[in-house]
Amino acid sequence: MDTNQAAQVTDFIVDWLKQKVNESHTKGYVVGLSGGLDSSVVALLCQRAFPDETLGIIMNCHSTPQDAAHGKLLAKQCHVPYKEIFLDKVYDSFLEAVETTEEEEAVLTVANIKPRLRMTTLYYYGSKHGYLVVGTGNRPEMKIGYFTKYGDGGVDIEPIIHLTKSEVRDLARYLGVPDAIINKPPSAGLWENQTDEDEMGFTYDDIDHYLLTGEAAPAVKAKIEHMAKISDHKKHSPSMPPVPPGLKYKVSFYIDEA
Repeated sequence: MDTNQAAQVTDFIVDWLKQKVNESHTKGYVVGLSGGLDSSVVALLCQRAFPDETLGIIMNCHSTPQDAAHGKLLAKQCHVPYKEIFLDKVYDSFLEAVETTEEEEAVLTVANIKPRLRMTTLYYYGSKHGYLVVGTGNRPEMKIGYFTKYGDGGVDIEPIIHLTKSEVRDLARYLGVPDAIINKPPSAGLWENQTDEDEMGFTYDDIDHYLLTGEAAPAVKAKIEHMAKISDHKKHSPSMPPVPPGLKYKVSFYIDEA
């Protein structure tokens, strides 16, 4: 993506962000600042749409110090208002309430608690300020379901969902995201030293190339399509059966009576 394309994409998304707020009769956006590439780009797009009504939330939950440091770097360098929240005790209390520990459960079972606590926090601030909660998912993550259901996947809108990781990186450079954020290995920050690519089993370049051309090494293609298939339930509203035979609803069930 060259500079002209980045400018066009930016303008298009910013206009769309304005439209969505107007349609929903809200005031602006709240976004989680993870210190990563995607959240930084989304925060700056929202800031362009609503300079005075965009709020970043840095949510520590047994996180690495670098995550919060990069979130603050983005916020301060690019003048995004932010709040820092500490969810460590909430997370610990939850594990205590369900009578388990990190050592007793599968890694993802407990790790997925963190994005769900963070999303609860974002919706609190969204409700408090009259803001929409904006997601930071990209095209590769949507394809393979690389997000937590009702965690980082539980949002009001997804402005960069059609962009590959390389396109998000190009947009980051255009928007002025600090190099320290652009150049670090992508990570969901679910546990220490976790990286997206180690967990996925292939690189973002691999899946970007596959999404753009349909070409990939056979093993990579098979893994991508398998992950896409088993995560399909994440990408749709809850499944509902048709109306059971013999069961009828009154019209008033759907339409308020005068």
